[in-house]
Amino acid sequence: MKKTGLTVLTIIMIAGVALPIASACTNFLITKGASKDGSTMITYSADSHVLYGELYYWPERDWEPGSILEVYEWDTGKFLGTIPQVEHTYNVVGNMNNHQLAIGETTYGGRRELRSEGIIDYGSLIYITLQRARNAREAIKTMSELVKQYGYCSSGESFSIADKNEVWIMELIGKGPDKKGAVWVARRIPDGYISGHANQARITTFPLADGKLSITSKELDKIFDPSVETVYAYDIIELAREKGWYEGKDKNFSFSDTYAPVDFGAARFCEARVWAMFNRVNDEMGKYLDYAMGLDLEERMPLWIKPDEKLSAHDVMELMRDYYQDTPMDMSKDIGAGPFASTVRWRPMTWEVNGETYFNERATSTQQTGFSFVAQCRNWLPDPVGGIFWFGVDDTYYTVYSPMYCGMQEVPHSYEKGNGDIMNFSDDAAFWVFNQVSNFAYHRRMPMEDDIKNKQGELEKRYVAETAMIDKIAAELYKTDPSLAIKYITDYSVEAGNNTVSEWKDFYAFLFTKYMDGNVKEKREVPEGYIYVTPKLSQPGYSKEWYEAIIKFTDDKFKER
Repeated sequence: MKKTGLTVLTIIMIAGVALPIASACTNFLITKGASKDGSTMITYSADSHVLYGELYYWPERDWEPGSILEVYEWDTGKFLGTIPQVEHTYNVVGNMNNHQLAIGETTYGGRRELRSEGIIDYGSLIYITLQRARNAREAIKTMSELVKQYGYCSSGESFSIADKNEVWIMELIGKGPDKKGAVWVARRIPDGYISGHANQARITTFPLADGKLSITSKELDKIFDPSVETVYAYDIIELAREKGWYEGKDKNFSFSDTYAPVDFGAARFCEARVWAMFNRVNDEMGKYLDYAMGLDLEERMPLWIKPDEKLSAHDVMELMRDYYQDTPMDMSKDIGAGPFASTVRWRPMTWEVNGETYFNERATSTQQTGFSFVAQCRNWLPDPVGGIFWFGVDDTYYTVYSPMYCGMQEVPHSYEKGNGDIMNFSDDAAFWVFNQVSNFAYHRRMPMEDDIKNKQGELEKRYVAETAMIDKIAAELYKTDPSLAIKYITDYSVEAGNNTVSEWKDFYAFLFTKYMDGNVKEKREVPEGYIYVTPKLSQPGYSKEWYEAIIKFTDDKFKER
């Protein structure tokens, strides 16, 4: 049945971005040939101190001719305008639709002079495209046409775009207040390779259209030729020359170096996160450490690398759990980590002492994450079953990724929009339940670490095993009764999501009981003849290093006489 009337792009409204762009989101991109089972995967952490973690959902629908879509800015909820609705929109769960198309983003800002007016902001660009495109190439075409027709009103943006066969990175920036639309370039990640971006434009030089496998937006319909691997706006170099930002040969043009040059902050706060991921899967990345630390900006990291070993979905989840452990930037190793080796630093990012400016590291795992995901796309299964949107809320180091099949038609209550918000606590909302655990652990991480990681691993490994069985059953059902298969994956996804939150809520009670007041308590068996026995109690205090730091700072003040 077709539906009529005004439609609203229902999005979470954020009360403003509280931090500089350099402290925002992180994406990793994994191609089929780089994954253990032939999946494509992209990740995304949506990081803002005022973003509430919940699972967005738009059902698949038909629309009457003349229907209108109201567009609201994702960051602020500001009404931007209306555009015509299309005849049919797809089922969208979070940042993935039921054709296994997934899109993530990070904001790099770029040249301020290119901020322009329009109806389409970066968030709307993602969620409108997910409702209208079936694969990565359709998505690139749709995104290009949307900003060209309706204007782009955000700053520079990097997008991860994946379907069941390909993974692309697309970087885009407006043309300035006097020009409509945007300039952009999109490149397919070669099969067998991985990539990433974290608030810094990463595409430098790229093949031009007079060479092999590359086209401009004037030939956009050719994007569906499988041999095409690079697509870019026809005026991408022309605009740079017009602004006086580039004078060299076309073949030497670099998108990033022109529209978003790297400086210390871009390297240390942004590129370092990509380096950390690359470094964990490729033994040769040590040579880029000085670049990641902002000490040498001359030799940039490659846009993509080949991992030493292929990655599973759970491996990729673990890559999202990074605070620079085992690197010179390890956030748990300096005095700022406190006595229990915290993985986070309280904002602001930069601070002053005696007139000098200092900074905190910005890692992939961070306290201000609203939600994150690993989108897994698998071409050997029917689309509604093949896509799993592994979804988590809060800090990636402490979250649990729960499986949401892309064809599901209902959201778990624990994750649904309206169950609490950033200023209203709900005791059965995933966001608040996970924040209770993480915020408790920030102050006493080391005693709790094993318990947290064991429970996290228990749940995720259980879901990995369960989805292998669900896949087979749902795929068989889909052959004879697609609607029954979709109900089956919906019921499972809802149950899994609500189960995660229920178990994590009980887990918080366990942690609080065990670790309150600086103690560690363990239950003991009640001997025969007793009605009660006190728990085994230990008081681990602080680490040897922390006690030594106290002595260094206080000298003999606390020395026993």
